[in-house]
Amino acid sequence: MFGFLKEKLKKAVASFSKKIEKAPEPKEPKPKKEKKEVKIQEKKVSEKKGIFGKLKEKVTTKKIDHAQFEELFQELEMILLENNVAVEVIDKIKNDLKQEIVDNPIKRGDIEKTIKDSLKKSLEKILSFEKIDLIKTIKANKEKPFIITFVGQNGSGKTTSIAKIANLLLKNRLSCILVAADTFRAGSIEQLGEWAKKLKVKMISQQYEADPCAVAFDGKSYGKAHNIDVVLIDTAGRQHSNLNLIQQMEKIARVIKPNLKIFVGESITGNDATLQAEEFNKSITIDGIILSKADIDEKGGTAISVSYVTGKPILYLGTGQNLNDLKEFNKEEIIKSLGL
Repeated sequence: MFGFLKEKLKKAVASFSKKIEKAPEPKEPKPKKEKKEVKIQEKKVSEKKGIFGKLKEKVTTKKIDHAQFEELFQELEMILLENNVAVEVIDKIKNDLKQEIVDNPIKRGDIEKTIKDSLKKSLEKILSFEKIDLIKTIKANKEKPFIITFVGQNGSGKTTSIAKIANLLLKNRLSCILVAADTFRAGSIEQLGEWAKKLKVKMISQQYEADPCAVAFDGKSYGKAHNIDVVLIDTAGRQHSNLNLIQQMEKIARVIKPNLKIFVGESITGNDATLQAEEFNKSITIDGIILSKADIDEKGGTAISVSYVTGKPILYLGTGQNLNDLKEFNKEEIIKSLGL
């Protein structure tokens, strides 16, 4: 992840720094006429700095105004846009960087470092969301079963992500069942069934075109009757713009009352995944995010953007097709991967 963005960002920061070095000094505003009465202390400070002090400051530092900053930021903005960073995140980075360098004297040799430090601080804020420790949260739950519904579009890696979560639960000695509430897509029940066999866990299902909410309810009832720790509910892949399917998903959330609603999106789809997460969040208020295919995402903008836009944490990154290919999200690793 971030291979492409890291190199592009490195070049853009270097280019941005050079442009600042070469940019003409902003014109100083004409001094206002001083009042006749000047405090003795102010006069002493002015005399102490003197003409040589002012000259030295001008030679060793650089100052940039708002107009110059807007012009210089364009290249960096384009790099971020091309790498699937959301507009809201770019605006945040821009405002943070502007506060650091506009109208502030910067030592000429420290310009690139100042920009990198500002980017790092900005990303730390962007990626600072309240984490959910899934295993601790489940174990702290007093009433069984703990119910998790998974939402997202077809092909996003949702079913595979459910299997990976089931595997994680079993490793932590938590019992679980899978619920095939995707009764729309041909082959979805069989796909989840294959994972259930592999994991040696029970799957609750009905026939295709059955009411998804009824299937989910069966899963919840079975979990309660058999003292199961966690019920994992697969739902049909929905276009966030499909009103009828969104209403079905809202019904499941309303009737089943899951403890967690997790959105699964493909990291490589960039701003599409961010938009999907935002729309699902508006419909059912998601609690967390799993980004699949993070291992083949060279741009990485989705991982930077999706939590900031939705206000919800990324729980895990999917890094392959095997059951163990699930990595806990770590903001320090993300920032380090970007070379900051």
